[in-house]
Amino acid sequence: MKIRQASIEEALDSLKSSLDGLSQAEAERRLSEYGPNRIEDVGRESVWLGFIKEFTSFFALILWVAAGLAFFAESQKPGEHMSTLGYAILGVIVVNGLFSYWQQYRAERAIAALQRLLPFYVKALRDGKVGLILAADLVPGDVILLQEGDNVPADCRLLEAFSLRVNNATVTGESLPKARDALPSQEEDWVYSRNILLAGTSIVSGEGKAVVFATGIHSEFGKIAHLTQTSGETIFPLQREIARLSRFISLLSIVIGIVFFVIGRSMGLPFWDNFIFAIGIIVANVPEGLLPTVTLSLAMATQRMAKRNALIRHLPSVEALGSATVICTDKTGTLTMNRMAAKTLYLSGKMLTPTEARRQDKLVRDNRRFFENAFLCHNLKEAVVSGKVELLGDPMEIALTRMAKICLGEAISYPKINEVPFDTDRKRLSTIHQTPKGVVLYCKGALEALLPLCKSAQIDGAIVELAPDIINHFTQAQEDMTGKGLRVLAVAWRELSGNNGGKQQEQNMILCGLVGLEDPPRPEVPEAIRKCRQAGIKVIMVTGDHPNTALAIARQIGQIESNHPVVITGDKLRKLSETQLRLALDAPDIIFARVGADQKMRIVSALKKKKEVVAVTGDGVNDAPALKMADIGIAMGLTGSDVAKEASDMILLDDNFASIVAAIEEGRAVYASIRKFLTYILASNIPEMVPYLAFSLFKIPLPLTIIQILAVDLGTDMIPALGLGAEKPTPDSMLKPPRPAKERLIDGRLLLRSYLFLGLMEAAASMAAYFFVLSAGGWHWGKILAESDSLYLQATTACLSTIVMMQAMNVFLCKTPGGSVFIAKLFDNKIILWGIALEIVLILAIDYTPWGNLVFGTAPIALEVWLLMPPFAFGMLLLEEARKSIVSRYRGRAK
Repeated sequence: MKIRQASIEEALDSLKSSLDGLSQAEAERRLSEYGPNRIEDVGRESVWLGFIKEFTSFFALILWVAAGLAFFAESQKPGEHMSTLGYAILGVIVVNGLFSYWQQYRAERAIAALQRLLPFYVKALRDGKVGLILAADLVPGDVILLQEGDNVPADCRLLEAFSLRVNNATVTGESLPKARDALPSQEEDWVYSRNILLAGTSIVSGEGKAVVFATGIHSEFGKIAHLTQTSGETIFPLQREIARLSRFISLLSIVIGIVFFVIGRSMGLPFWDNFIFAIGIIVANVPEGLLPTVTLSLAMATQRMAKRNALIRHLPSVEALGSATVICTDKTGTLTMNRMAAKTLYLSGKMLTPTEARRQDKLVRDNRRFFENAFLCHNLKEAVVSGKVELLGDPMEIALTRMAKICLGEAISYPKINEVPFDTDRKRLSTIHQTPKGVVLYCKGALEALLPLCKSAQIDGAIVELAPDIINHFTQAQEDMTGKGLRVLAVAWRELSGNNGGKQQEQNMILCGLVGLEDPPRPEVPEAIRKCRQAGIKVIMVTGDHPNTALAIARQIGQIESNHPVVITGDKLRKLSETQLRLALDAPDIIFARVGADQKMRIVSALKKKKEVVAVTGDGVNDAPALKMADIGIAMGLTGSDVAKEASDMILLDDNFASIVAAIEEGRAVYASIRKFLTYILASNIPEMVPYLAFSLFKIPLPLTIIQILAVDLGTDMIPALGLGAEKPTPDSMLKPPRPAKERLIDGRLLLRSYLFLGLMEAAASMAAYFFVLSAGGWHWGKILAESDSLYLQATTACLSTIVMMQAMNVFLCKTPGGSVFIAKLFDNKIILWGIALEIVLILAIDYTPWGNLVFGTAPIALEVWLLMPPFAFGMLLLEEARKSIVSRYRGRAK
């Protein structure tokens, strides 16, 4: 027999325990057998191993090889300054590795958060005596005492319960506290059994005694923790794209380097010259500043998002959020405000709101007993919080108390002299108070529970017989309220001749009204849902709450528009095959209700298999595994549990679903911005590579040295590229559907524009400047120039400076990939403007200062060389404008 179905005696016997608890010796024996009551971490990669991996990625290995070859070349042919190149490449590796490493460390922090959520000490019976013991020392068979405000330390079966209510929201997702008792339960799902308390939940009211039957990883709480640990690390779309780009460019660099090394050897080029040439090809093609620029761009995006109440924990998730196609959101505390509110009253045969009732003094007077009931019939406690007296307990009772106080216009204080507690069988609570007019019993509960106990009704202040037509009116009013997703309570009262409480007093009561309560949606949510729909993002509610409540809230916020949405409960989900679940997810409007943590993971997994980019919101422990499995997990900052926050990629600082829309907008801007600066960075690869091809094929002095290439990639290009990565969202970014799953960050169009259009024009300009200086200095083809020759230094300086100036123009061309430069806002990005100013200052320092000449192998160039550059820059601008015009016309005809 299962423990929830067993009697108290049978439950204790099955655990070899008693009402006096275990002996200390037996508890110690069981502790050694079952282990401590804590969540043990599964095997994880060490911190140092994760750190080392950042320096052994494919991208990094290419740079290690290049650095090694540079040092080898220096050892074989000293004086060529190849060691300087080697040290520069090592610096690139270190910067890239450090920027990437910090993103990886998070798994063990989730475990620490789980540990903090459990209580440290509990009251337990050992050898028949009550004592405080560490929660970690609890074992199956221990008998513990719990009261209001306690956290439950392990999965327990109740032995005694007095008005006990428990908040299961952190584990099951249920928004309302649930009554619990010690009677045997036949509930099919043991998690929802009325005699079971779950580890990680909290006692809202009452007190009880329970026997522990599952601890640590064997508890439901522990299973969720295990799912959180073993669900695997998320690889963000941006990470996949950057890895793909790194492999593509690196392999391209190696292939080109080898091919032209062979060509150089076949043409009789000296081995070491050819070797330097091969290294130059690799260095020219590998965008050394790519990873730092991506990381800094994402970091700046996170700062903008933080101002919009979205805190990013993992940088690549910024872009992942922008590509989201589905948001799976919890209801309680995410779409709703996580507090009950009285919305509708049924008084004297009328349906009205509390606000309308407050404005009708006669109605309030005629139904005073109704409002007295709402204010007095509860088990709330007063506590001082931040210097203010607040009510603690069931949110529903808090809502009724507030409503009654507003309608009455005062706080009444009638001493409570007795109580008939609520339980799931009775479905009602009664309290007995001494009022100025005598002793009165106030009762509230389910209408079907109160109707048999009432013989009268209160209509317009008069007490009338509870006739069938009046019963029908009350029943119809209840149906109308529940159809709107409200929780309905009936309210009754009677005068007593004495103060003796008991169930026998709950007879011949007077039914005086109904109240419908809701957990109201956040006011910003409907607009946020509308924007999501407009942006082509599907919103799916995944909650542990009742399906009717979920459906009603979904209709209120605009998530559900069809007349026949698909509503799948946890029980139904268990019966669905993988194929059936995927087909069900095709429905335009779908809700999942009464689902568990493992089922949320299953939903996310099914969506990901459908090639959706999935964002999941949540706040409880139960949400953590799904948050971790999703492409991006979004936790609530105010009401979210530590576990949910540690498992998430983004935290909403204001717990507002509407902030997700702002974050998605920023995420979409990040994707567009990354494409812009990739175009900018890759365009400079061609003018850096062409000099080496010319050096190999045409036997001319090398127009650009490797250290000068690094001056561009890690110096002058960095700030303008970062400025492109910090571009703000465009007004139409949320009017477009998510980008296709097959669309690549780096595609053929981007490569053609970067390499074969913008890059070739920059190469032509830089080589023109190089030959202009050589020609002015009397050089002719076939003439050998020493590396220290002033003419050679000036020529390479002209080549380098022209690349920098062309990139200064290129940054504006990349800023407006689809529109004309002449109508765009060119000066709204201060980072770009400062970046251009800085690169001009930097190239002047490289050209005209002794240290710049020494480090980069440059020499001052004449004014006429600078005057040669603007025609090429403006020529590139005009050609790019012509290309955009042609593409725009072609797309217009295609539509």
